[in-house]
Amino acid sequence: MEETYAKALGMRLRAIRQQQALSLQGVEEKSKGRWKAVVVGSYERGDRAITVQRLSELAEFYGVPVSELLPGSTDFGGGGGAPPRVVLDLERMQNLDLTEANQLIRFSANIQRMRGDYNGRVLTIRSDDLRTLALIYDEPLSQLAEQLINWGVLRQEPGTTTEDY
Repeated sequence: MEETYAKALGMRLRAIRQQQALSLQGVEEKSKGRWKAVVVGSYERGDRAITVQRLSELAEFYGVPVSELLPGSTDFGGGGGAPPRVVLDLERMQNLDLTEANQLIRFSANIQRMRGDYNGRVLTIRSDDLRTLALIYDEPLSQLAEQLINWGVLRQEPGTTTEDY
């Protein structure tokens, strides 16, 4: 169990580092030697245990909350299973009041354009896309999901709640 958690923690550390376009050597250089490449690499592989204090310092270095480094902090529903499918009903979206839905319509149209996906009825998006929409609307993810369901544009899988998004 501990080894599995260490590997999952390492995967989160690596993902955050890579999102910031840093190599292990880049971390060492940017930190002026405070974070040795070999040490960060061993944390990422799960070969070396990291203390809470060091994890906090590494989170500060990356500029992210500690919770973002912890495995499971970005899981959906806390169960670790697959996230619910995020399917937008494009036909219903066209019937919305433009002042409320303009950003959603533009966002969806851009995804369709990038994909070359013009089936016109539904659009399946990634859960990260829904998070981006929540940032655009400046609302918590669950609140945005609830709003989209109320608008009739977010198709909800059976057994899911807005908290699952």
